[in-house]
Amino acid sequence: MKEFLKRKNIEISVKRYLIDALGAMAQGLFCSLLIGTIINTIGTQFGIGFLTVPVATVAGVDYTVGGLATAMSGPAMAVAIGYALQAPPLVLFSLITVGFASNALGGAGGPLAVLFVAIISAEIGKAVSKETKIDILITPLVTIGVGIALSAWWAPALGKAASSVGTLIMWATTKQPFIMGILVSVIVGIALTLPISSAAICAALSLTGLAGGAAVAGCCAQMVGFAVMSFKENKWGGLVSQGIGTSMLQMPNIIKNPRIWISPILCSAITGPIATCIFKMEMNGAAVSSGMGTCGLVGQIGVYTGWVNDIAAGNKAAITATDWIGLILICFILPAVLCPLFNMVAVKLGWVKNGDMKLD
Repeated sequence: MKEFLKRKNIEISVKRYLIDALGAMAQGLFCSLLIGTIINTIGTQFGIGFLTVPVATVAGVDYTVGGLATAMSGPAMAVAIGYALQAPPLVLFSLITVGFASNALGGAGGPLAVLFVAIISAEIGKAVSKETKIDILITPLVTIGVGIALSAWWAPALGKAASSVGTLIMWATTKQPFIMGILVSVIVGIALTLPISSAAICAALSLTGLAGGAAVAGCCAQMVGFAVMSFKENKWGGLVSQGIGTSMLQMPNIIKNPRIWISPILCSAITGPIATCIFKMEMNGAAVSSGMGTCGLVGQIGVYTGWVNDIAAGNKAAITATDWIGLILICFILPAVLCPLFNMVAVKLGWVKNGDMKLD
């Protein structure tokens, strides 16, 4: 069995499934749901006609350019997962159907259903791939058959479970904005820097509202915090690569000296409740944006998109100066000020030394 799994490149490990596959799933979401949301927002805000008018009608439903991209989020996630698992072509292409089915049947928690169903379908597809002389029939039949069966069996329950957990977190945040603001901000921020996908986690849980705002705050604390704290060692290249790229670049340094992580975590514990209690900052755009922070400014675009959606729905009168001040303070200014201050204390205590955050 070990030889067979090795020959088929089936690696049952936490890294393969919860790091590689989860990270790839987030990229699939970026290239479909997130991009579609951004296209729709640009079209609406700038009055660009060809981005706001329907370009296709399917089963009586009108789709704009952004709407088409959004509708393909299930297939995009599944194919991205298959790519991360190094699935052969016939398996990879068959996952398009699997992703569509599991995401549709999973409802609001569709991304979590896609993750589980696509992984199992891909691995079983890899197992049968090129084992028969009629591979072009057998591999797609098995991959799609397993995927559809698991989607019908598991996806509704997985989706409901993920949606329920997300709803519970969002409900708790509205009831206890201070405590939950700290917890959500710190936990999602830590997930952002770890080699897992905070964006995929937020998407799977459909994390929006006040909880989404706290998640954005935590992610920004990590990214902007590390970027500014390590400016002396990494200069402008490090500022950009961490500030609008990812704080995950610091993981090798965190392993060497975990204490360099104290300052961004403390910062997220402060900015989270400021977001939920003082500025009432909500992230009502695509849930995947909650776990993005300042990466490509996607977190901020998500907050802005949420404002626009709320105005369109009649839940918000207008975007106020307080909204903008809160967004800029929480996402940029406070992390850029607080993290270096906390780090100065850590340096004086001898916990952190110059060069500890130097990127290779």
